[in-house]
Amino acid sequence: MRKYIFFSLLIITPVGFLCKIYTGVFSGWVQNSLAGIFYEIFWCLVVFFFLPREKSITTIAAGVFLVTALLEILQLWQPPFLEQIRSHFLGRTLLGTTFSWWDFPHYLAGSLLGGWWLKRLVKNCRLPGGGSLKMK
Repeated sequence: MRKYIFFSLLIITPVGFLCKIYTGVFSGWVQNSLAGIFYEIFWCLVVFFFLPREKSITTIAAGVFLVTALLEILQLWQPPFLEQIRSHFLGRTLLGTTFSWWDFPHYLAGSLLGGWWLKRLVKNCRLPGGGSLKMK
């Protein structure tokens, strides 16, 4: 199962980073909103990679949404140490720089898509002997 999560991460990670550097049509929306959807899917995959049987997919998707929503709210707080982290591309990508209510619907959509992606992987992952891996 982890190899499918790994391959999924190999797809979703570059797509997310490409969104952050995209400069074409609707670049503002792609960089600031669409990228948030891929960010959520990425974190759903990462959490499931490390906790495949310990948490339900729904719990993972909800947890990822809550943590990233808190990170969005944290953008209202701008102490020097966070500003130092945010001054680098990876820090801006992971923590964000500017609070926006408009990010929350994209985070919700990304968490829902991340949960859907995980459920599809679990459903299609077959164990030896013909059984399937069932998750909560």
